[in-house]
Order: sequence, then C-alpha cells, then structure tokens
Amino acid sequence: MKYLQIVLALLVLTNSGYAADDPGPKKPGPTDKCPVCGMFVAKYPDFVACLVFKDGSQAFFDGVKDLMKYYFGLAKYNPAKKTADIAAIHLTDYYSLKLIDGRQAYYVVGSDVFGPMGRELIPLAEETAAKEFLKDHNGKSILTFPEITKALIGTLD
Repeated sequence: MKYLQIVLALLVLTNSGYAADDPGPKKPGPTDKCPVCGMFVAKYPDFVACLVFKDGSQAFFDGVKDLMKYYFGLAKYNPAKKTADIAAIHLTDYYSLKLIDGRQAYYVVGSDVFGPMGRELIPLAEETAAKEFLKDHNGKSILTFPEITKALIGTLD
C-alpha cells in the first residue's frame, strides 16, 4: 500500500505543471522569420504571434494576419502539420503587450492601426478593451476566433 502511495505521489508531482495542450511559447530569436512573408519577427515585438504545436515546435509571425494565412493554409506552409496539431495560439495584446490566448481573444478589424504587413487584425484580451479600441481607432467590427475566415483574411491585403 505504501508503495502505491509513493508511485501516485510521484505521478502527481511529475505531471503537475505540465500542460500538454500548451507548452508555452519561447520568444522569437533574431533569426526567426515569419513563414508567410519572410520578415524577421523579433523586429516587431508589439505584433508577435505564435503557433505552438503539440510536438513542441513553434512558428512565429509578425502579426495576426500572417498567422491566420498560415493557419488557413497549413497544407501550403507546413504540409507535415494539421490544425489538430496546434496546441496553442499566442498573440500580443495591443494594449498590454502581453501574450494572450488567440482562441479567446477579441479581434478588431478595419481600424486605422496598421501592423508590419499593413492592414491587420488587432488582438485584445478583453471585450471591453476591444470595444474601446474599435471606437478610438475607427474599427469596423469585433470578431472572435471562430468568426475569422480565410475570405476575411484575403480582404486585408
């Protein structure tokens, strides 16, 4: 019985803090390039976005628009991966400049704020912040992750 308790305690200790769904992003290094446009991502820290795959690999982007192009065009950009392989989506919140969960973010479309690649989806962690941003920056709409489509991304170029 004592042996079983030790084994269970070790299992709990080794698994606590382990998030298989989100290994967490690393920061992009000076040589990390956006796989969509080829720009060096670290030069644009206010717009950094990242996909983390279940195998621990990551793809960095210089903005949400390029991340979404990659997401919707995974077969083109990374044929070895499928969307089911994505463990997490991390984006830089416009106001706090902290990484936020891209699947929970609010996105302002059509604002007067441009990213490194021009027109951009602006991610915000809170809906109230998104509403404020929309008003202050002449945005057209606020979307959630499931509302973003490949067709919408095509209109941003």
